[in-house]
Amino acid sequence: MPKIVVINRAGEEQTVEVDAGLSVMEAIRDNGFDELLALCGGCCSCATCHVFIDPEFADKLPAMSEDENDLLDSSDYRNETSRLSCQVQVTSALEGLRVTIAPED
Repeated sequence: MPKIVVINRAGEEQTVEVDAGLSVMEAIRDNGFDELLALCGGCCSCATCHVFIDPEFADKLPAMSEDENDLLDSSDYRNETSRLSCQVQVTSALEGLRVTIAPED
């Protein structure tokens, strides 16, 4: 079971174990991080699961879809490491992934 590090909006870190195949959004939500709203439930239609991915893992992630890119464009906080956590599936290659929950738009 891969472990990822989640950094909340207050800067506090928590390491969580995640079943491979779940999305990073599900891992965050299921481990009690209430500040990640994920209003659409992972359908890539709202951008309320916006996170910043540690740049060290950028080449291990799937390419961003056009829909994800368009949704992230609506965020005032988008940066070069932005992703929608519902679009990133946890795999063993992501062991140690660090994600920071983006500020709420």
